[in-house]
Amino acid sequence: MDLTYTEEEQDFRARLRAWLAKALPELPARPSPDDWPGRRAYDLGWQRRLYEAGYAGLHWPVDAGGHGATPTQHLIFLEEAERAGAPYVGANFVGLLHAGPTVAAEGTAEQRARWLPPVLRGDEVWCQGFSEPDAGSDLASLRTRAVRDGDDYVISGSKIWTSHAEVADWCELLVRTDPGAPKHRGISWLAMPMDAPGVSVRPLRTLAGSAEFAQVFLDEVRVPVANRVGAENDGWRVTMVTLSFERGTAFVGEVVACRRTLGELARTAKANGRWDDPVLRRRLGRLYGEFGALWRLTQWNVSEAERSAGGVPGIGGSVFKLAYSHARQELYDAAAEVLGARSLSLEEEWTLDRLSSLSYTIAAGTSQIQRNIVAERILGLPKGR
Repeated sequence: MDLTYTEEEQDFRARLRAWLAKALPELPARPSPDDWPGRRAYDLGWQRRLYEAGYAGLHWPVDAGGHGATPTQHLIFLEEAERAGAPYVGANFVGLLHAGPTVAAEGTAEQRARWLPPVLRGDEVWCQGFSEPDAGSDLASLRTRAVRDGDDYVISGSKIWTSHAEVADWCELLVRTDPGAPKHRGISWLAMPMDAPGVSVRPLRTLAGSAEFAQVFLDEVRVPVANRVGAENDGWRVTMVTLSFERGTAFVGEVVACRRTLGELARTAKANGRWDDPVLRRRLGRLYGEFGALWRLTQWNVSEAERSAGGVPGIGGSVFKLAYSHARQELYDAAAEVLGARSLSLEEEWTLDRLSSLSYTIAAGTSQIQRNIVAERILGLPKGR
């Protein structure tokens, strides 16, 4: 018996493990990585199963449609889902991990009732319209403009690196509503329907050949003022809530996946003779300790977030994001050592994961930005000139 878990938590784990053992064999075959409509249907189907079984939104508060699970139950779910090889959130990740929690924390009762249940039920997919071609790390310099016209905003501009835009129903969109205000103070956070006239999507192909990103062009798109989350020109503060979720708790399932990958790497190295290299063994051992520490930090971040008002993670998420991004890259560099020449083949899952890992020091805020946040907000160091 693991004495760190209560009897109730152990019962939760047992019931979840039994449900996964029954549900996973009933899933259809996974679609091709390039079949985004198929992947959308697959991911939404899995989300619907979770919803019907009572496992959707464990990390969401009850008044947002969640189940009010404890932080430990949430982490148990992530552990057991990964151990069983269950699908990850996939195309649902913006809605479940970014936009949904932001609406839960900052939206009105009407907005929560409209947008949150479809996310949890697996009815709708969201994408994120934050970055622009000239506003990446300096996100507050965004130039997509929204002009008030009666009960609508009329929006023109473009967004880039918009995940799953081609299959999304909604976009969490940052726009400039007051071009004359200081750049952090003239921004608003909107929910934009992706089928609105004037929205066009151009897929972007990654190093691995997939097209989960897109550039989105907005040509006088009309979005109701009622779709604004937070006050007009208060979008930067709302954005910080979104980024807190993105950096603080959105990657927790991936830490579990990386720990599993590390174990598979060790087994593969023992099978192909690479385990005889003491330098590689030390590297894998150090990574084992690093991911163990990251999991403990994850537990702390999730617990802190679920105890806070609105469930919003604190700035400790930047510590996690910084450390995790680099650990993940090193993990897949180690995988290349273990695989040898096979690591050049795109048929190898670890090769695709390695290419994907290169983006992690950029996505959700570059490592340089995270270092600034840690230096200024945690360590109290002065801002650079």
